[in-house]
Amino acid sequence: MPVLVNNLQEKVPVDDQLVDLAKRAAGEALFLAGGHPDAEVSLVFVDDDYIHRLNREYRGVDRPTDVLSFALQEGEPMPAAGEEILLGDVVISLEMARRQSEEYGHSFEREVAFLIVHGVLHLLGYDHQTEEQRRAMRGKEETIMARMGLGR
Repeated sequence: MPVLVNNLQEKVPVDDQLVDLAKRAAGEALFLAGGHPDAEVSLVFVDDDYIHRLNREYRGVDRPTDVLSFALQEGEPMPAAGEEILLGDVVISLEMARRQSEEYGHSFEREVAFLIVHGVLHLLGYDHQTEEQRRAMRGKEETIMARMGLGR
């Protein structure tokens, strides 16, 4: 399951350890949530200005957010075995992740991993519009984070 990481911002340093953690978080989420083993996910690190523009354009929300998911397979049947499966993009504001990690009192790395897990689960069809959906998604997030050694 290929995980591509693209850093489009310069405000928060991105080193090899963060890239490795990002790939691991996406891989764990895909594996534990029943994603196709050949699925490809793209992770994009951006700043607040960039994600603000995306949030305004695609969701009609005029403010930055922490993570956005853009599913490419939404509502589509899964391709046959051996075919390329482009699951979608997870876009993360590293500026927002840094602020939230300080606000929540945990590491920046944990916050980035959580946002990636959250975004990948959205690509796989999880949502949090109802209380039941929110509980199911949160349970899956906590299981994945604990498996990575990043539980609460």
